Amino acid sequence: MTDEVILQVKGLRTYFHSDAGIVKAVDGITFDLHKGETLGIVGESGSGKSVTNLSIINLIQTPPGKIESGEVLFHGEDVLKMNDERLREIRGNRISMIFQDPMSSLNPFLRISTQMIETIRMHQGLKKKEAKAKAVEMLKLAGIPAAESRIDCYPHQFSGGMRQRVMIAMGLSCNPEILIADEPTSALDVTIQAQIIELMQDLTRRLGTAVIMITHSLGVVAGMCDTINVMYAGKTVEHGLTIDIFKDTKHPYTQGLIKSVPRLDRDTDGRLFSIPGQPPNVIDLPDCCPFYPRCHKALEICRKQYPPLVTFKNGHCTSCWLYAQKDAGTITTGDTNNG
Repeated sequence: MTDEVILQVKGLRTYFHSDAGIVKAVDGITFDLHKGETLGIVGESGSGKSVTNLSIINLIQTPPGKIESGEVLFHGEDVLKMNDERLREIRGNRISMIFQDPMSSLNPFLRISTQMIETIRMHQGLKKKEAKAKAVEMLKLAGIPAAESRIDCYPHQFSGGMRQRVMIAMGLSCNPEILIADEPTSALDVTIQAQIIELMQDLTRRLGTAVIMITHSLGVVAGMCDTINVMYAGKTVEHGLTIDIFKDTKHPYTQGLIKSVPRLDRDTDGRLFSIPGQPPNVIDLPDCCPFYPRCHKALEICRKQYPPLVTFKNGHCTSCWLYAQKDAGTITTGDTNNG
């Protein structure tokens, strides 16, 4: 990771308008991504992780979705203000995305060679023969055996793990500066998950690609990510370096996520920890802390007002009333010990 910031997300808000009300799927997300950095975006289903990253590449379907406000600056240029032609130059080329289910992302009626070559020729301007050679090279890097012959197979002829490797090869085939991986290991068994994570680490390190990893598990990002962004109900509740998130966890929600990860180095009574309750309905949420009904540390003010952002060392920050007190408009840092 370098000091060069290649992506800045500022105050991003993406809402979905329905008959039942306004779904604030992403509500004021802000973060920076540095060159070569791996950022993990973590949270339960419905927290806004995937919508955040679809918004980054301006892929929100309108209607019902709409990016209400904010900026997504890629090398200083706002992606949200780009025309369709400029977006086509960026998507799949300089910013690439691996979707959650490789079977639904790959066209079942087209050979892998057709799908990869089309992408490479469109963005790299190579001839068909050169594009196929590049595709075979990427499949080899992704660990596909007999890549020269298997490139002409259809998606159904690959296992789930191999299809995910194909998606990684496609995502990195144009040497993107940013790779967005939307839960790339969720449908795989634990052995294949470890292989896919190791593969992504190796390839992105070689190519110098920055990664945004979307996942519901802090265990997945523990050994892969430089920084972590924890989301809940469309907002960032904690952000910081991975080592700070794990060693000095601030927000009760993050603490709950970490406690729910199975540990081999600790004795248990046979039951895994789970955060009580369910994620909130994000339609017309009141202006208070959305986690308070599930939080055993909730204060009275949590029910009335959303907490301000409190920053600690190394850019580690959280939005929680346990660490902030509002007195005559002044925000002060409170107790920083884990509970």
